[in-house]
Amino acid sequence: MIPEEGNAERKRSVLVVDDVPKNIQILGSILRDEGYEISFALNGKDALKKVEASRPDIILLDVMMPEMDGYQTCSQLRENESTMDIPVIFLTAK
Repeated sequence: MIPEEGNAERKRSVLVVDDVPKNIQILGSILRDEGYEISFALNGKDALKKVEASRPDIILLDVMMPEMDGYQTCSQLRENESTMDIPVIFLTAK
């Protein structure tokens, strides 16, 4: 776990966005074991709502999802001043 500067107690938060629950389960398990606080979303729209409610330190974002893919989700994050600087790592099964 990487403590935030000035606050060694705070866990870093990761939002995992994937339409395949098994992928979320695997990533969540690995990250939790490393001391990260995990939240998840099953699609881009849900991810945007979650980010609005609680800003994560980083987002792991699946590229291929129905309705709103990872690129569209990231684009909306970048258009919003309050979320534009959240780091995003794209994931794909391809």
